[in-house]
Amino acid sequence: MSNFLRMMYGRYGVDNLSKLLFCIYIIIFIIGLFIKNFYLDIIGLLLLFIVIFRFFSKNIYKRNKENQKYLKIKKKTLKPFKNLIRNFKERKENVYKKCHKCKTTLKLPLPYERGIKHAKCPTCKNKITFICLRKQKIEIITDNERMKK
Repeated sequence: MSNFLRMMYGRYGVDNLSKLLFCIYIIIFIIGLFIKNFYLDIIGLLLLFIVIFRFFSKNIYKRNKENQKYLKIKKKTLKPFKNLIRNFKERKENVYKKCHKCKTTLKLPLPYERGIKHAKCPTCKNKITFICLRKQKIEIITDNERMKK
């Protein structure tokens, strides 16, 4: 193992762009198992060559610059979905509703009971009514569990 580490010293290694290219290669490889196409095989081999080249490259500055460009593009493309991703991650604690008047997104705590709930927008004081289908899970801590902490 130390020989490999010694060889990899000063090399670029794996980054986000390499991971993406390798995932695309795997997808093309799996498609290529079912669809026999010469051009698909060439594209797959080209992608694999690029991943290996980036992995063993000694020009760290250039590879890092390429990765930063990729991360900028990724950030721009995912920006419209940022709220959806955040809402999905926090779906167990909060409910997100938009005010119809001022278009402000409200972050409301998940209620203890299901049903129709009301909230007031802090910017325009508009009353917002929403139906909550989920209820907050209440964790009951026994005395034994409290003693362990």
